Amino acid sequence: MRKLTKSNQHFKKAIKRLPLGVASNFRYWGDDRTIYVKKGKGARLWDIDDNEYIDYRLGYGPNILGYADERVDEAARQGMNVGGVFALSTELEYQVAERVCKMVPSAELVRYSNSGTEAVMASLRVARAYTGKDSLIVVEGGYHGVFNEVLWYAEVEGWTPKDGAPEILPFCDGVPGIVKPLFHAVPLNDANAVEDVLRQYGDSIGAFLLEPIMGNCCGLTANEEYLRDIRALCTKYDVLLIVDEVKTGFRVGKGGVQELFNIDADMCTFAKALANGYPLSVLAGKEDIMRKIGDGVVHGGTFTGHSVSLAAANKTLEILDETDALKTIAQYGTNLQNGLEKILDKRGVPHTFVGHSSMFGLFFSDHAPGNYRDWINTDYAFYDALALELHELGILVEPDSREPWFICESHDMKCLDETLDKFEQGVDITIKKLATKNS
Repeated sequence: MRKLTKSNQHFKKAIKRLPLGVASNFRYWGDDRTIYVKKGKGARLWDIDDNEYIDYRLGYGPNILGYADERVDEAARQGMNVGGVFALSTELEYQVAERVCKMVPSAELVRYSNSGTEAVMASLRVARAYTGKDSLIVVEGGYHGVFNEVLWYAEVEGWTPKDGAPEILPFCDGVPGIVKPLFHAVPLNDANAVEDVLRQYGDSIGAFLLEPIMGNCCGLTANEEYLRDIRALCTKYDVLLIVDEVKTGFRVGKGGVQELFNIDADMCTFAKALANGYPLSVLAGKEDIMRKIGDGVVHGGTFTGHSVSLAAANKTLEILDETDALKTIAQYGTNLQNGLEKILDKRGVPHTFVGHSSMFGLFFSDHAPGNYRDWINTDYAFYDALALELHELGILVEPDSREPWFICESHDMKCLDETLDKFEQGVDITIKKLATKNS
């Protein structure tokens, strides 16, 4: 049985200096379940109690090649030799921009930030300047970072269709109510709902912020007809289509989800897999729109374009563009899904997979949800219970069913065999415990 003695001891110290004992709310899993990492290598990590895990979180997706990839880390060391940040530019900025523009259909100009949140914030600022309109549309269940304008969510737990649309609530305390009128939420794969909003508020809406594969909602995926309709509606109502690829970018395809689904985006954002875990994000888009930066729009930051992160990104993108890494990752994901399916089918457990094989959601239901509202009809309680059992067995997945499983190049056959063996054990334990609890 897994022991968390040292992690629990460290939590008691950390809580004295860090709210929740961690540097991000999402790393807190409870006073006695929060783990602290000693190291990561490849597809595995070890906590300070020396528990070993096969990791399917991968830091919420950044480590697409695996932890401590020697090729990327060597490039990062060369980036250190450049010297860090200067409040001046380096040649690396152009080199990485060239790679991004080569790989991404809509990327004609590029700017850098340090996180996905910052890139999305910048995209909205540019959209407002370009269109002269301040409001935005997002899809229910979408996640676009930690800043006030997008920290709103549709409350679907306890909701039924007869109630009308779900209530829109602030994601947390401290989000000023004054920004709520700028926020319009619509269900995924319902273009009619989008047009209804645009008919009523189109003269104030400047941006549609869209994750075609929803990175914080189990990989729920937009269908092709919906994407075509959204593009046409954005053009009709003078709204910029911003494709948020913070999680899908350079993961589901060399050109991201835009290449996969042939999406004509006005702007797009990238972060997670861009530099295999080094902090860097990108805002990219069509030239006429991006030229607003410097022509009325301010964008910058002291640590923007750090030489270490840029060097790591240059190497990561080279690997993803010029090797079979993405094919290897996608094939592992397919093989993993096939193995999980056999285990669940054998036990008569209803389930579906959603998303891309490199970042997929696992639902316990007969039919895949079409949008976030449908998520409430899945057995997410079974998933949440199973996730905790998998942790005990050394398989690290997000304890919230809304987070996808992420695959990296370092996941190999040994990982696959071990994962399937432990998943089978975890399912049996979960079924037994829930049966006892409900008897």
